[in-house]
Amino acid sequence: MSARPLLIAIAILFALVVIVMPVAVIFTRAFAEGFGVWLAAVSEPETRSAIMLTIVTALIVLPINIVFGLCAAWAIARFRFPGRRILLVLIELPFAISPIVAGLCFLLVYGAYGPVGGALQPYGIQLMFNLAGIVLVSLFVTCPFVVREVLPVLSVAGEDEERAALTLGASGWQMFRFVTFPNITWPLVYGAILATARAIGEFGAVSVVSGAIRGQTMTLPLQIELLYNDYNTTGAFAAATVLAFLALITLVLRGLIALVHPVRGAAT
Repeated sequence: MSARPLLIAIAILFALVVIVMPVAVIFTRAFAEGFGVWLAAVSEPETRSAIMLTIVTALIVLPINIVFGLCAAWAIARFRFPGRRILLVLIELPFAISPIVAGLCFLLVYGAYGPVGGALQPYGIQLMFNLAGIVLVSLFVTCPFVVREVLPVLSVAGEDEERAALTLGASGWQMFRFVTFPNITWPLVYGAILATARAIGEFGAVSVVSGAIRGQTMTLPLQIELLYNDYNTTGAFAAATVLAFLALITLVLRGLIALVHPVRGAAT
């Protein structure tokens, strides 16, 4: 028997069991009682608040990730400095640490009794159990994605074109805009999409620092767990479809970008 059909069958079976069936069950259960019930569930004030908080968090995290990713990738690819390898390890650290452990670390540092949070407490500044804390941990878990996509492209491209542009009289900004940026546009977009998808779906770290205040600090993943634990399965599955839809949008965009301009990065 040829290995090709066997490998294809294993891949399809695995995708059906692990991906297709669970997603199909979510949508089946969510719409089992009709579209009206689903719409009422996702329009419920606490769920609507969770959806908005999730989107706001992603919109805040995205531009910060893009700026940090560009700066870090540029520094690592173009300069040699003490601690360069350590910086690379630190950027990869969120992939090695459990999100719950990361959330606990942020709580111990930036909470009311931590060194940073305690210093800010007299000024009435609180970083945990609000949007600021959710954004901080979301930045932690998403910071590697843009760097991992842009860095390999910068390393492969080299510096010859940039040096030529500088030799011809281009300023640093002109060199970046007309020479460097066109080469990293698609990897940058690709990494930004991956970071956004992770920010939308993050649960572990956010669950530690959010405080789980109903209608205020509950992101969509937390709201789904809350509804399910309250035996509101219809509401939980309805909220899950929204989260799945947001994730599906990012995956579709990622697929389209891969078709239009294949990106070969560290995360692919």
